[in-house]
Amino acid sequence: MSDLNKIPVTVITGFLGAGKTTLIRHLMQNPQGKRLAVVVNEFGTAGVDGEILKSCADENCPAENIMELANGCICCTVADDFIPTIEQLMDLPEKPDHIVIETSGLALPKPLLKAFDWPAIRSRITVDGVVALADAEAVAKGQFATDLDAVQAQREADEGIDHETPLSELFKDQISCADIILLSKADLAGEAGLDAAQKIIEAEAPRKLPILSMSEGVIDPRVILGLEAAAEDDLDARPSHHESHHHHHDDDHDHHHDHEHDHHHHDHSHDDFDTIVVEMGEVADPQVLQDAIVKLARERNILRVKGYVAVEGKPMRMLVQAVGERLRAQYDRPWGDMARRTQLVVIAEHDNIDAAAIRAELGA
Repeated sequence: MSDLNKIPVTVITGFLGAGKTTLIRHLMQNPQGKRLAVVVNEFGTAGVDGEILKSCADENCPAENIMELANGCICCTVADDFIPTIEQLMDLPEKPDHIVIETSGLALPKPLLKAFDWPAIRSRITVDGVVALADAEAVAKGQFATDLDAVQAQREADEGIDHETPLSELFKDQISCADIILLSKADLAGEAGLDAAQKIIEAEAPRKLPILSMSEGVIDPRVILGLEAAAEDDLDARPSHHESHHHHHDDDHDHHHDHEHDHHHHDHSHDDFDTIVVEMGEVADPQVLQDAIVKLARERNILRVKGYVAVEGKPMRMLVQAVGERLRAQYDRPWGDMARRTQLVVIAEHDNIDAAAIRAELGA
């Protein structure tokens, strides 16, 4: 749907111990037919995450597609480290279809998004989405990360960090920059913990965000890859506490000492999510439809809506992409000989799909 020449990049943020490496391993094992590449930005650890992921390399994500940025946080090493790494991935004989970046947990996501504006890569990649992981049990207790001492030690080891920023603010920045939130370790948090964590995150979020729970890093990859959020065009909508300060050196050394990396192969059930396709004819007022889509996200917890719209009197078709309440619409190409139909794909958690109600609200 988006510019085919651009490689989509998914940015995964979250404090150490939130389960970023476990999630990426799951994506590597379930790549949806995509050829993946992974960039790990570790800080202070001797390549632990990179090694773990390389041990999982396969034909969908060969070892040479897994890159590490070991010297400092991405936003401070944009020119000499990050950009060349991305360029190297884009110059592989078999170009990856999708790049996943695991940021260190103390990194501020915003400077990283700004890095994608660099002229050398601006025209070649698009930020497909920012996914923030949070440890459900820790958030429910109001402490954001399982092992606060480890997070603190990590910060003190990095002289580039402004040590004044409270963790709660870093957490808030990760939430407000995200397109979608994954509450990890849901099995440990239990129902009450998940509810508490969800309320805390909703209180921090600048708009209603899709919040999904997962255990063992298992989530349907369709829900987090292919968001097409074009975050690099949307920076102003992602507020940050740190815009006026100069210390965007916050970074993380993702220690993962727990090494929960034995490969459990759970049956990766994708029955948690349902998709319905809503088809209708031409639409008189696209704004009304867009408002209805945003309302679905708000009131029915619809995660994703994507598709195209035939607008009366317009020779071009309109593409629509929504992740939660954030919606992007653009006229992309003439209908030509194609039948002028409106077709929207709606994705939500199983319990939130009431096909008849959704069709009615969209005017189908």
